[in-house]
Amino acid sequence: MIIPVKMKERDYDIVLERGCINNISSLINVDRKVLIITDSLIPITYVNTVKKDIKDVFVYTVKSGEQSKNFKNFENIIDFMIENNFSRTDCVIALGGGVVGDMAGFISSVYMRGIDFYNIPTSLLSQVDSSIGGKTAIDKLGIKNVVGAFYPPKKVIIDPNVLFTLDERQLHNGLVEAFKMALTCDKSLVNLILESKNLMDDIDEIIYKALLIKKSVVEEDPNELGIRKVLNFGHTIGHAIEASYELNELLHGECVGLGMLYMASESVRDVIYMFLKKYNLPYEIEIDKDVIYKYICLDKKRSNNFISIVRVEEIGNYIIEKILLEDIKKYF
Repeated sequence: MIIPVKMKERDYDIVLERGCINNISSLINVDRKVLIITDSLIPITYVNTVKKDIKDVFVYTVKSGEQSKNFKNFENIIDFMIENNFSRTDCVIALGGGVVGDMAGFISSVYMRGIDFYNIPTSLLSQVDSSIGGKTAIDKLGIKNVVGAFYPPKKVIIDPNVLFTLDERQLHNGLVEAFKMALTCDKSLVNLILESKNLMDDIDEIIYKALLIKKSVVEEDPNELGIRKVLNFGHTIGHAIEASYELNELLHGECVGLGMLYMASESVRDVIYMFLKKYNLPYEIEIDKDVIYKYICLDKKRSNNFISIVRVEEIGNYIIEKILLEDIKKYF
């Protein structure tokens, strides 16, 4: 299945098909130098499958986890590309989750002022969310994605079969992002996720429906000046929770799931609780309000003394509001 994405910078396709990573050479021009950026937890069989038909291929592996999205790895990979004579006509493939995709995309956006970038997301979180839309970034001083650029990939290649190697926690962690989009825009997807008897039997349809939502949003607002802010539902407080918990005690999707609770009406909150409990996700947490507020003040969506928030009062509809930063406290 091909899902076309129409962007101002350039159009690109999302390929959604089981087994598609076995045919990379038919989906990407590999008659050039290719750098595969991956992480330490990606099964070596996936790396070997992607590179098997590429003659001039290099692999750079970073440690798995958000902590790898840093300037040190950024510099090391740039050095690696220079040392191996990568040119503007060569390309980068991200093979991994959101961390790898964000970093590989940002490196591609700045190396020789931009080279071709292809994204092969291997986690559900990245398949339904971070792999499309063109957001690329690294972290600095504990602030997520504070240094980055909008740089759409040349193509996104999604193979649902790779999800079979994820453990249940990681799979459900990614499902939060699909549920987030469903709550704001698609009641039928909410029902599909809540009523699923076997998640992997329904995963292709869940990914497809979630991608259609994100595609329509990023096409209308590629640089997050308006409607694209809807994708931040659950993220304002969720990111603050994530930043305040050391050593990755909670995963990104788990924090977003908690963050949605603060921005929903009572009836929608009940539905979120049903979802979180069904998929063994955390649904309550003790927070230090002062610490949470400190991290919200560092949020890149802040504008002077204002911040945009997304609330869901009714499933399938949302409200984007610009409020005084101080007023976010009442939602705690």
